[in-house]
Amino acid sequence: MSFYAARQPILNKDKTLFAYELLFRQSLDNVFPNINDNEATAKLIEGLQFNLGLETLTDGTLAFINFTHDSLLDGYPLMLPKEQIVVEILETAKPGKKLLQACIELKEKGYIIALDDYEHQPLWRLFFPYIDIIKIDYQISSHEQIQQIIEEAKAFPHIKLLAEKIETYAEFEQALEIGCEYFQGYFFSKPEVIKSIAFKPSQISVVNLMGEVYKAEPSIAKITATFEGDVELSFKMLRYAQSPAFKRAKKIETIKQAIVMFGLTELKRFISLLFTAQFSQGKPQELTIMALTRARFCENMMAMNTSASEPSSAFLIGLLSLLDAMVDANIVELLDKLPISDEMKNVLISKQGESAHYLELCEFFELAQWQEADELCERHAYPVERSLEHFQQAVLWASERIKML
Repeated sequence: MSFYAARQPILNKDKTLFAYELLFRQSLDNVFPNINDNEATAKLIEGLQFNLGLETLTDGTLAFINFTHDSLLDGYPLMLPKEQIVVEILETAKPGKKLLQACIELKEKGYIIALDDYEHQPLWRLFFPYIDIIKIDYQISSHEQIQQIIEEAKAFPHIKLLAEKIETYAEFEQALEIGCEYFQGYFFSKPEVIKSIAFKPSQISVVNLMGEVYKAEPSIAKITATFEGDVELSFKMLRYAQSPAFKRAKKIETIKQAIVMFGLTELKRFISLLFTAQFSQGKPQELTIMALTRARFCENMMAMNTSASEPSSAFLIGLLSLLDAMVDANIVELLDKLPISDEMKNVLISKQGESAHYLELCEFFELAQWQEADELCERHAYPVERSLEHFQQAVLWASERIKML
């Protein structure tokens, strides 16, 4: 599932980047979609929440985000981190007691607030103590209107002026001269459409589980709470725990019982299996089986090499090696959103390290490239027959685990 947003830079006086304004888009076509402002705001926030990385869209700077009158009253800005956004009140918002109270609450919580395409009305002056930035549309505001805004804002020195829709160098110089601190417009850069990856809530739960279970000291309490907070995940765990593959003296009735019964190694495998199932929805089941096969193969190969690191890390590397095919996205962008070590990322991106050799060997077996497999095994002193046995066992293991889930 893809998430689209247009972004346009907002610059400081010295033309260095201050922030980006983010605008909702439905595709790579850089046009506003045929939906109302409330829906556009809701969809943008939804995408940013599940995108796992607002900072990836803004290069770590602030994000100006448009909020309608209704979305402000409904508290939508509170769904995004105050350190990363500027709450931009759309020009269609009507000043009133409820909107003022919403602004006061946002300011008390530490949010930066801006007025978009501002045209002065006396009622807005009541908002000025809580406003940080006023955006002036340079294409529709007359010289007299701009001067009026400047005069009204003088009593509030904390307010900064932002000149938007600056299209020429002369306009930039003029806006700079009248005291504007920030600048935005085609003179600097047209909006650029960014395609990112939007994760579903269920996928985020599994990502969080994976991040926790692969820590040096995972918290069983946090893992249990995550499962207990998701009915679908709980059902899958209990069904998985009832599989004949696990020998148990009594029936499993709680999530905690299942976790204890699994042990850490099997719990890692199960969460990895959930991850693969969540991210390969809509894809052929063979892709899931192949990812699990690679995971199990790399794990077994790592275990065979007693001098190497923990086998579970090799399992995860094998599992993630097909992530880009599962979600049709760039592997580098995807890995940046996942809570895995830089060492694992380096293996998957740069193809360096012991696990990368296991992955390469697995691919040779998948494609029946026997000569290449023999040469790789000889180069790294892997026993050929045993390595092939590991691959065959991994295929069977993957198929069985899919049925269990």
